[in-house]
Amino acid sequence: MGKASVFQSLNTVNEYLKAATQELRAVTDERESQLEAELLLAFSLHKSRTWLKTWPEFQLTNGDDQLFCQLIERRLTGEPLAYIIGSQDFWTFNLKVTQDTLVPRPETELLVELALDKIPLEGDFNVADLGTGSGAIACALGYERSQATVFAVDFSERALAVAQQNVSSLSLDNVKCLQNSWLVNWQKGKLDLIVSNPPYVAEDDPHLKDLSFEPYSALVSQDNGYADIRIIAEQAKSILTSKGYLMFEHGFEQAQTIQSILQELGYVEIETFQDLAGLDRVTIAQPAN
Repeated sequence: MGKASVFQSLNTVNEYLKAATQELRAVTDERESQLEAELLLAFSLHKSRTWLKTWPEFQLTNGDDQLFCQLIERRLTGEPLAYIIGSQDFWTFNLKVTQDTLVPRPETELLVELALDKIPLEGDFNVADLGTGSGAIACALGYERSQATVFAVDFSERALAVAQQNVSSLSLDNVKCLQNSWLVNWQKGKLDLIVSNPPYVAEDDPHLKDLSFEPYSALVSQDNGYADIRIIAEQAKSILTSKGYLMFEHGFEQAQTIQSILQELGYVEIETFQDLAGLDRVTIAQPAN
């Protein structure tokens, strides 16, 4: 029986939401399935979730029905919700995302919080967000610290175009999008803070099969996931100011190896922080003077 047949005898918003919530339990938990059903139906109807709850007896047209079914089908293949509706909530924003960018994840907000602790409220301060993707981190930092200059850096033109759209939509004049390969040719001693959520997944990681819709180059790094982290750390030593900081988001089992890499390269004040799930998630360090 095709999935569309599940909806054939339905008419109202409430009926469609109940049926879709049940279907989506195949790919997510009960709470998330209800939220996703609401987001997909709201997207199909060009309405808000509040509108759906206000008009539960509203009857869908045939065209609305078909679009909603198509979106549910896509989600059931494992395609991330953010790619289907073209946006994702992060920090205090709703950001545009495409399959040229990773989907911003809640745990990355820890990196933002730690970075904000290092950025003063006043005075010049230069930050680079390496591998910016959708620009989520750069936008959050630029929004919260309007006096700082934030460079949103990515090698991918297509990803950088998405970041630029998000920067523009938020009117963040202090965030500058820049195409570059990490910190190549950057002027020495010019950055006060470097943050990055770089590729850190190993090429043979079994979890990659669950990430098949996201850009491979933004996920996977050679040397068991550490190649790009090492490159950035090597380049950052001479580009950070004497009191600057380097911050990486990373996998929950990678902290010890990353600390070793940073120690080997001469970094000091190395510390790892845990996310809300209690997992090692961000490591920060300073270059030795």
